Amino acid sequence: MGSNGEKLELEFDDEIPFSSSQGTNKIDSLHFEAPYIASPRSYLSTRVLRKMYQISLLRSIYIVIIKAKINVLLPFGPLAILLHYVTGKHAWVFFFSLLGITPLAERLGYATEQLTFYTGSTVGGLLNATFGNATEMIISLYALNNGMMRVVKQSLLGSILSNMLLVLGCAFFSGGIIHHQKVQVFNKATAIVNSGLLLMAVMGLLFPAVLHFTHTEVHFGKSQLALSRFSSCIMLIAYASYLFFQLKSQPNLYSSVSEDGENNSEDCEEDEAPEITQWEAIAWLAVLTIWISVLSGYLVDAIEGASDSLNMPMSFISVILLPIVGNAAEHASAIMFAMKDKLDITLGVAIGSSTQISMFVIPFCVVVGWFMGKPMDLNFQLFETATLFITVLVVAFMLQEGTSNYFKGLMLILCYLIVAASFFVHVDPSKDGD
Repeated sequence: MGSNGEKLELEFDDEIPFSSSQGTNKIDSLHFEAPYIASPRSYLSTRVLRKMYQISLLRSIYIVIIKAKINVLLPFGPLAILLHYVTGKHAWVFFFSLLGITPLAERLGYATEQLTFYTGSTVGGLLNATFGNATEMIISLYALNNGMMRVVKQSLLGSILSNMLLVLGCAFFSGGIIHHQKVQVFNKATAIVNSGLLLMAVMGLLFPAVLHFTHTEVHFGKSQLALSRFSSCIMLIAYASYLFFQLKSQPNLYSSVSEDGENNSEDCEEDEAPEITQWEAIAWLAVLTIWISVLSGYLVDAIEGASDSLNMPMSFISVILLPIVGNAAEHASAIMFAMKDKLDITLGVAIGSSTQISMFVIPFCVVVGWFMGKPMDLNFQLFETATLFITVLVVAFMLQEGTSNYFKGLMLILCYLIVAASFFVHVDPSKDGD
């Protein structure tokens, strides 16, 4: 029994380095009372662990909530909810909701970025794209539940355009300015595969629109809906196959240039340690997503009233304003990674996000609308579909060389300004729910 007692005490000493050496001379009979009497060492260890947990929690709150300067916009979220019930002025509710969601989307990107330290670049880019799109998906599901199909389509289309032109353009421009003395490179194979998926998404959106506007449906109004639902299922299968191909089947295809980038950044690896733990990052992702979903409900409810009050086209609000706020996470992450010369993660965030919206979020909304009894289809009207088609072609040509510079980024930004101006003067021919 004495040997067992000494072994037990040694284990306690190894586990709790903070405990004092007092009380080591114990009688073996005390070990029989251990199940019934709390050991001073276990009590001390519990207090130490509780104190460490409190310090870690406070530090995490400081880093995520207080440290970032953009969080000065956080009070606008509760203020928007207060204005919704007190005044009912949709323009102010919409504007303050936008301001309130912006820091949440950026912090969502930060928490995802912290999580990438524990997952690697390929999975990290996928996580950035997924949680970066959480805002758009939540807003879309709220709008879909309210029967606002045009808002769903235009906000998702705007998110694709914003990611491909504005986010990627700003990333290329910032990275090109910082690293103007060399040519930045990225994995060309990844860009080609994503461009192919985007063209497949354009095909899925183009055929229902052409079928509708050429009046060649077998059953008018029903054939395009049936085709949209069938195409959505095919697109979901294609995206699932892409994920398997990317993560399991041929992961080396997506990590060749990324590994070179990691080798180049080994010198500054010590400065890029994670600031919060893996579970803290996951917890913050859950909290931020819930708060974004709450504000999204008030944002969607105020869209129509804000359009009338501000005398601004619904298409401009849906395609330009909503995605800029929703893409705040991708915007910050893509620029940061480009400035660190990690263009593979930048492409995973910007182009990967566009691919995910076009091949997963849009078909997912069609299937969810199918179960909800909402006639959500892939007919995005000719103007929107043509805009997406031209955008995909422009970006595909920009990516085909596997290199980037500030001039390519500037061209993408200018292209986005043309798109924004086009939707500002565009009158949507159909109403919500058509």
